Amino acid sequence: MSKTTVFVDEALIDLAIKVSNLKTKREVIEAGLKELVRKKNRDLLRQELGTFDLDLSLEELKRRRAEK
Repeated sequence: MSKTTVFVDEALIDLAIKVSNLKTKREVIEAGLKELVRKKNRDLLRQELGTFDLDLSLEELKRRRAEK
């Protein structure tokens, strides 16, 4: 772990602490960074999976769902 000095909007930090119920600035910053990484990874996964066509009729889909 390293020590880094950054200038952050104090009002934004205070608001984040209030809405997140976290106790310290460090916790808020770490939670924000983790959320950013989680969101970007999710977006990358969506891009990689892409979209594909399912050749199913509505009746076939209902039948398959009922089998489970």
